Amino acid sequence: MPRPITDETPFLTIAALVREHAQERPGDAALRDDVQTLNWRELDALMDRVAAALQRDGVRPGDAIGICAASSVRYAALYLGALRAGVVVAPLAPSVTRESLAQMLDDAQAQRVFADTAARELLPGQASAVWLDGSAAPGFDDWLAPPGYTPQAVDLPTEAPFNIIYSSGTTGTPKGIVQSHGMRWQHVCRGARYGYSAQTQTLLSTPLYSNTTLVVFFPTLAFGGCVHLMPKFDATRYLALAEERRITHTMLVPVQYQRLMAVPDFGRFDLRAFQMKFCTSAPFRADLKADVLARWPGGLVEFYGMTEGGGTCILNAHEHPDKLHTVGQPAPGHDIRLIDEDGRELPPGSTGEVVGRSGAMMAGYHHQPEKTREVEWFDASGQRFIRTGDVGRFDEDGFLVLMDRRKDMIISGGFNLYPSDLEALLRQHPAVDDAAVVGVASEQWGETPVAFVVRRAGDATDEAALIAWHNERSGKTQRLAALQFIDELPRSAIGKVLKRELRERLKTPVR
Repeated sequence: MPRPITDETPFLTIAALVREHAQERPGDAALRDDVQTLNWRELDALMDRVAAALQRDGVRPGDAIGICAASSVRYAALYLGALRAGVVVAPLAPSVTRESLAQMLDDAQAQRVFADTAARELLPGQASAVWLDGSAAPGFDDWLAPPGYTPQAVDLPTEAPFNIIYSSGTTGTPKGIVQSHGMRWQHVCRGARYGYSAQTQTLLSTPLYSNTTLVVFFPTLAFGGCVHLMPKFDATRYLALAEERRITHTMLVPVQYQRLMAVPDFGRFDLRAFQMKFCTSAPFRADLKADVLARWPGGLVEFYGMTEGGGTCILNAHEHPDKLHTVGQPAPGHDIRLIDEDGRELPPGSTGEVVGRSGAMMAGYHHQPEKTREVEWFDASGQRFIRTGDVGRFDEDGFLVLMDRRKDMIISGGFNLYPSDLEALLRQHPAVDDAAVVGVASEQWGETPVAFVVRRAGDATDEAALIAWHNERSGKTQRLAALQFIDELPRSAIGKVLKRELRERLKTPVR
């Protein structure tokens, strides 16, 4: 039986836990994708070959490698093998620009680059890249150390860097978030609360370069469960896989839940094996949470936090159906506070920027000490917190209600407007499938709200009628100055609405 893991379990590396599973349950499946399955013995052996190859190439503990590829069993085994060698992994999005990828590889000082056809156009000059899918030379199989090779053992303290997660770059130059082995261990330890075990079957359709995916990927493997990887999300295919493979756990972002619940024959899929569903990374509407609870078996847990770490709030939605408008309460051992614009701590009942502290905090932004200082806040006793940039308040029961991103807040005529309030009102109209509100320059008010709306299929409501409907129901300062229909809201790979792109559509100030 796998060793029990709780908050009190002394630190272990995930690579060491894989070795234990390989010794105890060698033939059980550990990783699956559409074309390949690895059992624990095969995964452990492949990790050894990866680690030995990196050591052969002179990649030392603390050095970084870059991986730019679609999710696959090989990608996952490479990631885990690098960790066994003490090598830091920089998982990079194939959806970035060539310039951005080059910048991130340079910032990480990546000693080796691994890619597949998803990144072909981004790496035309990378003759040294190793191609995971064998689409070019050298291929992954040729690069690996021969079967049976054993890497040199590496002793890793908790503070050793585990990976560098790059921000999405939606607000400018991506920043490298350095997470330690100790921070990842904190994510593993909390897994005991959510039923992870050797029987866990986890389905992941978000990319492996996203921390959203990794906070479930690593705990599943640490507890001895099997991870099923979907390289590309498709709602109907997801439901079919979940039924076929008796999936017990999953992580999805809100837009994926929205698309799944909209599948016309959702109810015909047998999802009774589900024990726990997770969500994070973007605002999760209360009505959507309620729909998931009503029609999808198993618990529903929302995590609110940052890749940078700090404080996390957790909403066990199935236990608190009256708190679906919140993101939950601070996780055990997490200290969440609110501060004002001048960095002063606010008393209970106030609205302010959310800051947090816990045992899971980034070391800092890679090679960017100034940016690191910008997100740090210290209390009167000198304790370090991470600033989230979100504005919120605690209700009378200690549940955190988020108002909006501080940078997205609209100051119109001296009044603070929260786009989320306006978006929630718009979604009440039967014509509206989705909506986003941004602030744009106004000659009269300084800023004014403009809405982008995805209209329901077949609806003929026009912009003027929808603006009038909204403005009749909102306060004078919250009235929309303009509204545009849009086929689809621009989103990042993990479902965040790219409001910067929406603002760029409206260069001309609104009167």
